[in-house]
Amino acid sequence: MRPCLPPDPAPHPPAIPAPAGTCDTHCHVIGPASRYPFSEPRSYTPPDGPVEAYLAVRETLGIARSVIVQPGAHGFDNTVTTDAIATIGNSARGIAVVPPDISDEALRDLDAKGIRGLRLSTLLSGGVGTENIARMAEKVAPLGWHILLHLKSADELPDLVPMIRDLPVDVVLDHMARVTGPEGVDSAPFRALLDLLTQTETCWTKVCSWYRLSGKCAPFDDMRPMAEAVLAARPDRVLWGTNWPHPLLFGGPVPNDGDLMDQIMAWAGSDAVRQAVLVDNPARLYGF
Repeated sequence: MRPCLPPDPAPHPPAIPAPAGTCDTHCHVIGPASRYPFSEPRSYTPPDGPVEAYLAVRETLGIARSVIVQPGAHGFDNTVTTDAIATIGNSARGIAVVPPDISDEALRDLDAKGIRGLRLSTLLSGGVGTENIARMAEKVAPLGWHILLHLKSADELPDLVPMIRDLPVDVVLDHMARVTGPEGVDSAPFRALLDLLTQTETCWTKVCSWYRLSGKCAPFDDMRPMAEAVLAARPDRVLWGTNWPHPLLFGGPVPNDGDLMDQIMAWAGSDAVRQAVLVDNPARLYGF
């Protein structure tokens, strides 16, 4: 199984300081594998990305709150994520990966430990895909959780739109629904994303890990039109995340987290939009 690259060990502070209360809505804590074994099957083998290393990045970037997304490498064992939430405290929440037959009691236990949503993925092995989206939404609706939808290909989105519209919970489309830079703003998947953002009050998206979706080298200019389009369409439904420690990168260069934060600050374009995306929107969705 291919090993992932480690993150850049020296992120720089952002050129524009993050507003007070900034939330990183998409990071992962991975390992140490000696304490939190990796699952089988899995899609990748990452280096350790322990909570202590993430907290150093958080301090450098000026992040005050974090949402830890259960990494695919740890499968259904969410202990690595809930332990990280416990270490960080009340400024952390989490997104879990669970089997379809999970009990209501187990979901309530995760809720008490800071979990606020479920991730469904068609990209990663060892998880739960979109075939279970309606069932899982019904299970978590009483908790007020949402579904984080992680697609293998943006081409999956148009067919999912009717189901997403009918779900009894909010849905966050991870990584701008994974629309790539070469596909662009005129593609059917991106139009479906914009329709969901503008025509519902339950859909959100994350501007996150655009470096993996770009068809260009840094600064990934082909992703900017899509980021600016979702920010203009629904600044009250857009979130941002570091995606630290950047799993699924098998060839360099690895992005610097300071550079990535500089990009979202520039794409947001104004203090009002930065306040919405980095502070107010995640506070509302995750209950900070």
